[in-house]
Amino acid sequence: MTGSSAPPGAPQTRQGEFEDFVRARSGALCASAYLLTGDRGLAEDLVQDALARTWRSWKRLHRSSNAEAYTRRTMYHLHVSRWRRTKVAEIATEAVPERAGREEDTTLRLAVHAALLSLPPGQRAAIVLRYFEDRTEVAAAAILDCPVTTLRARVQRGLRRLRRRFPELDLGEADVRLAGWDRDYSAEKGERRA
Repeated sequence: MTGSSAPPGAPQTRQGEFEDFVRARSGALCASAYLLTGDRGLAEDLVQDALARTWRSWKRLHRSSNAEAYTRRTMYHLHVSRWRRTKVAEIATEAVPERAGREEDTTLRLAVHAALLSLPPGQRAAIVLRYFEDRTEVAAAAILDCPVTTLRARVQRGLRRLRRRFPELDLGEADVRLAGWDRDYSAEKGERRA
């Protein structure tokens, strides 16, 4: 079922294809945007701006089935640009608002959220793509439009910063991987000096 007003069996219009894309992917895009911005309103604005740019390029995107990658890349770049222009002031409250659900899940979610917001946008985007969206290094680097080595450096710095600032967070597999990177880096540094 499509959102266009074309009769059944008729070829779908560009606008109908775009509307179907928005309906199908906007939830996932908003979830990623929320992880990046930390604010539901800012996340929705970010997705809306990215989708507006996607619509302007839709003619060439829908044929290559590359619309989601284009929209995500646009979203990440818009977020970094906005962050560079203005920083949103955080408002501290004395008590965390109560939420439904299990308390330990809420506490962990808030801790992870606070930890992510403490990272610079580039590191935050790299970690969100790699660990929250489970993207490969190549796919994440393509979305951020950077070399894989840059992506690895952002992830490594971000995880190191998270481990130092939030020792109570268990980074699991990421922590093991970071320890391996540290070991490899130290060994490579030692070989250069020898």
